[in-house]
Formats: sequence, structure tokens, C-alpha cells
Amino acid sequence: MDRLPIIYVRGYAGPTAGIDTAVDDPFYGFNHGATHVRVGGDGDPHFYQFEGPLLRLMGDEGYQLLVQGDQHRYLLGAADAALPPASLWVYRFYDQAATTFLPPPHENLFERVFSKIHHRVTADGFNIEDAAAGLYDLITLIRQKTGAPKVCLVAHSMGGLVVRCMMQKICFQPQDDGRSRLPAKDLVAKFFTYGTPHGGIDYQLDALDWVQQTFGPAGSDIFAPEKMYGYLQPGATFGDVPPRTSRFDPQTVPEEAFAAEDIFCLVGTNPKDYGLARLTVGPKSDGLVRIDRAYVRRAHRAYVYRSHSGSYGEVNSEEGYQNLRRFLFGPWQVLVGLADLPAAGDDDQWQADMRLAIRGLPVIISEQQASHWCPIQLGREIRRLSGKTERTVPLASTFLLEPAHAEPGIPSDKSAAPRMRYSITLRVFKLDGQDGHFRFADHLEQVPAWSDSLIVDIEPDTKENDLQAWAAWNSMVEGSSDSFDPITEGLPTAQRQPVAMEAEGRDYFCHIDLPHTARTLPVLGADARVKIHVRDRRAGR
Repeated sequence: MDRLPIIYVRGYAGPTAGIDTAVDDPFYGFNHGATHVRVGGDGDPHFYQFEGPLLRLMGDEGYQLLVQGDQHRYLLGAADAALPPASLWVYRFYDQAATTFLPPPHENLFERVFSKIHHRVTADGFNIEDAAAGLYDLITLIRQKTGAPKVCLVAHSMGGLVVRCMMQKICFQPQDDGRSRLPAKDLVAKFFTYGTPHGGIDYQLDALDWVQQTFGPAGSDIFAPEKMYGYLQPGATFGDVPPRTSRFDPQTVPEEAFAAEDIFCLVGTNPKDYGLARLTVGPKSDGLVRIDRAYVRRAHRAYVYRSHSGSYGEVNSEEGYQNLRRFLFGPWQVLVGLADLPAAGDDDQWQADMRLAIRGLPVIISEQQASHWCPIQLGREIRRLSGKTERTVPLASTFLLEPAHAEPGIPSDKSAAPRMRYSITLRVFKLDGQDGHFRFADHLEQVPAWSDSLIVDIEPDTKENDLQAWAAWNSMVEGSSDSFDPITEGLPTAQRQPVAMEAEGRDYFCHIDLPHTARTLPVLGADARVKIHVRDRRAGR
């Protein structure tokens, strides 16, 4: 995959006092790593050193960080197309609102006290549309100085809303000199968000929602779902709310602005390790952003047990980085789902937990679990697909790296050619409930009706530009899975053949039958299969 410039857009810093702290960091937090990894909901922290996304992109992908004392001045002084496209940039949009670059004012005691209070409740100088317009200008400058056709945008929290404001509104407005702007899809190749409130932020108490929308302390009214209309809708003004006849949905990016398939949303599911905001937002969140509001509809997404920020935050996590790296550089897009399910029924009591793991990584790449407030609601998903020809319940979305990018943990003596190994673990549960209440008389808590792990080995043929795959359910492998490569070597001889891959242009499809015990469940049915859809993302194929 091409190495394009990467621009990081940070999140909300709060009032002026927080902005002043944020601008003291030369990389706005994109350089922060972590030494903690949590092993479970109530587990103890274990030491694990993650260097941070900035250093890892430099080490893993050969990116350069070009600052030279003043990033913007350095860009202006460079000749056109003279800088390397594989470069990292930080959009420092908060600098203009900071007070630390100004000489201290002459104030008496009363004025100093008032200023300190004022700086802790307001964010003078910050405007989301001005920040979005500045991002457009920065992208234009970086494209000019690197010669890159497009850039990749990586954003945390509010930074994703700055990007979307640029994509959905600013790009459709003329510049100050009257020239038209280019559409975002001509400027941006990929857009990745960590914990962005794409659907706004709402609280458990209606009174707090009203305060946020009405008063917007420190500019926080940009997170009020209805007021997002003002900076996401062309022709609207901030403060406007959608007309009653409008079909405005803050979690939808219009196709004419940017393609949803080029967006990836990392969704945090751990509220326990965030600040006091978690008490007002509730448990079904990352501590600040609710799970069901943290993604763009139809975009790729992964769920990770991380909080909004802090020691266990999404940006400074191995889970976040591995999803980012694969989205930006993985040439193969993979969609996994449950296919050929029965028609919708009236039973909403079926749920599934899912975990996606990659050989060589010390973390889970994506997981949806009831204990993390985000299981796959099988009954609801099947009902949603009722009447459709394609009845596939989505399970996971990820991307494959080339074998040259294989993780160091993959043993080199298992096969002549390096293979990528993924596993998806499924646990299906039937809840016993009636009229909204659980019944436990005949219920065994946390005992799944069925569970198993599908292990898939994939080997790209770079000469033929093709794929070959092997797959087996872990329950059928005779021995430890790490003893066999490909995994089918652990099956009886008659079952060791590769998976049959169907090719349609850039797309590859395969179907893997569920074990018999799974197909006896009424929610899955006798014909249920795992469908794997792989798409070659490389241009010019």
C-alpha cells in the first residue's frame, strides 16, 4: 500500500486552562504510550510497554517526523514535492486559542483571580468550523510540499468531528478568495477515529443534556447531538437544529462527501478507567462516549476494552495501533459474518460474544462481549435482515498485512512461506427472560449454548496476486493449534484440503460450515455458515 502523509487531529482539551496544557505537548498526545494493559474487567494491571503510535509508525512503517522547530514554518519554506510522502504531521489547531504564547497581562489581584476562573470555564478562541477550515488548508499545503495525491487522517474524540466538519461542510463552501474547495474524497484516502462521538455525547440525566446544549460550558455544546447539524450540514449555522422534516443523522457521512468504506471507527468499551464523566454517561460507554454513538454508519469498526483516554486509553493502546496500522496499510479487507440463518422469529433472547485474535499480537484486535456491554444481539440482527436476500449477520471487520509485515511472534519454522493466522471465537447464549426480567430457575449463568474458535490461515500468492486459505474449528483439531501450520494438519487426512475460494474480480468469498452442535440451535439453523469476504484494496489490479 502507498505511504501517504498521516495527519493527527487531537480531541477536546476543555477550557482555556486545558488548552494551555495541551499546547505544551509538541505532538498533542499522539506520542503518548502506556505501560499498563488490563487483563479483565476487575483484573490487576500488568506491565506492558507500548511506545505510542508515533514511534511505532516510524519504526514499523518507516515514517518520518518533520518538525524543524516549527512544523508550519518548515512546510512553507520547503520546495514543492520536496518532502517525503511517508511523513507524520500534527494539526495544532489549539495553538491560536492558547494564552501561553502571549506576554502575561498586567493584572491586579482581582483581575488575576477572575482570569483564572474564566480560563477554567470558557474556551475563548476555539471554533470548530475555523479549526476545520484550517485543517483543509494544512492538507492542501502538505499535498503540495510532499507531492502526495492524498493524505490519511487519524483523529481522537472531538478531532473526528473537526475532520467531519471539514468533509461535510467546509469542503462545500468557497474559500475566502472565492475559489471552490476540493471535495474531501479528492484530498483524503482514509479516515480513522479513536472514540469519536459521531452521534454526539448524551448523559443519563436529561438535565445535563440540557445544560450542555443550552450553555455549552467551555464549548462543549458541539457535542450536543442536535447542534451537530449546524457544523455538519452545508448551509446551516452553528446553533441551528434539524428541521422536523429533516432526515439528518449525525452518524451518517453523505456519500458525496466521503465514502464510509474508507472510514474506520475504534469503539472503546471500558468505562471503569476513565474520569468522573463515566458516572454521568453510564456503563455502556468508554467513560465519555456511548458505544452506540462512537461510529459512522456503514464504516468499519472494532470494539476494544479501552477507555476514552488516560493510562488505559484508546490512542495509547496496542489494540488501537494494530487496528490503525492494518486499516492504513493492509492490502486485504476482510469481512466475517454468519450467513444462511433462518428467517426472523420473535425470540430476542439470543446473544453472541465475539473475539478476534491475530497470531503474534499480545492483544485482542476486537471483541464484543456482554460483560463489556456490547454483545451481538443475534435475535435483533436476524429480524433486521428479515425479507432481505442476503441474510448475513456481521461479526468482524479487519485487514490483512502482507507477509513481509508479519508479526515477530509468528514462528518461521512452521512453513516454507509465511502465513497469517487469525481466529474468531464465538460464544452463543440463550437468555431466560420474560416481560423484561431474567428468570434463573433453570438457567446456568455464563454457560454458552455453543462456543468454539474458527482458526484461519491465509497465504497470499504475490506472483499470482491470489489467496489460499485453510480453516478449522478448534474443537476438531487433534492437539494444540500452535502445533499445526496450516491448521488443517491437525484434522483427519481427508479434511486437510484448503478452503475453496470463489473469486469475483477483486473479491474472494468462502463459506465454512458451523459444527453440527451449533447448527442444532434454532437461532442458527441447519444451514448456518461463516462467510468470509476478502477484497483486494490495491489500486490498478
